[in-house]
Amino acid sequence: MDLNLHLVRYLVAVVDEGHFGRAAAKLLVSGPALSKQIRTLERKLGVDLLDRSAHPVVPTDAGRQFLLEARAALAAADRAVAAVEAHRRTIHGVLRLGFMSAATGTHTRRILDLLQRDAPAVTVQLVQLPWHEQASAVRDSTVDAALVRPPIADADGLRLDVVRHEPRVVALPVGHRLAARSQVVLADLDGDPHVDDDRSDEQWVRWWACDPRPSGEPVRYGPIVHTMDELLEVVARGDAIAITGSSVVDSYRHPEVVFVPVVDVTACPISLCTRDGEQSALVAALRRTVRTIRESFVAEHDDPRGSVAGETRP
Repeated sequence: MDLNLHLVRYLVAVVDEGHFGRAAAKLLVSGPALSKQIRTLERKLGVDLLDRSAHPVVPTDAGRQFLLEARAALAAADRAVAAVEAHRRTIHGVLRLGFMSAATGTHTRRILDLLQRDAPAVTVQLVQLPWHEQASAVRDSTVDAALVRPPIADADGLRLDVVRHEPRVVALPVGHRLAARSQVVLADLDGDPHVDDDRSDEQWVRWWACDPRPSGEPVRYGPIVHTMDELLEVVARGDAIAITGSSVVDSYRHPEVVFVPVVDVTACPISLCTRDGEQSALVAALRRTVRTIRESFVAEHDDPRGSVAGETRP
């Protein structure tokens, strides 16, 4: 039989949501229509794929086996479509640049201004990415490049060119015992819970929380956040602290949050992430722009750090 990927997407949505109603709302279809489509897929395969008596709805044994391969098929189909779309963008002079919230602060505008000067025919589309998709969006061609922060859990097939290094700061509620300090060290933060993120790789969360700490004190984790706005609200309430990059200070403000430099941690490299071996003239122009800015930044600040682990020079 020919596998209808449209029906497979419906099945995946139901399994991921564990509920027909929520999946239908996510897919913008009616509940009865969604149920009918899943039944059509099951009839074509000759097996039940979902245990509808379970709450939440779960796949049957046959459904689990099917989904192992079906999800891979969907991912491959999405990559194929994205590759064609990337090719079409190149033909029309459009470059999609991904970024996380406050990834480079004012340096994002500097990159875009210089790129526009050197390659005026390029149209840049900015795409904000969730923290956990900063590298995968480049790999699967959702974007042509992205401005990323470490750690990158899987850099296979990717090229990283450093834009700059930025100091790290800790976000504290205004009433915190350290809020009036001009700077702190990690030992000062021992005992304070750090924000958590259940969508990002554990390596990412631990790197930003500076876990393990030099003092050997275990890091406790507080509320889960997925966006910078959520992070600031959690900190403002006094539920947790958060170590982040100093560029956040340029882009985000909260009346109940202060940012204090953390002086005994390594600076955070901000890098341009592109696909290794990418031959697009648009990406090449962006890489040249980043190299120019990096060299300018090093000259301005006499920065002795020319590279970081994993950096690939243009």
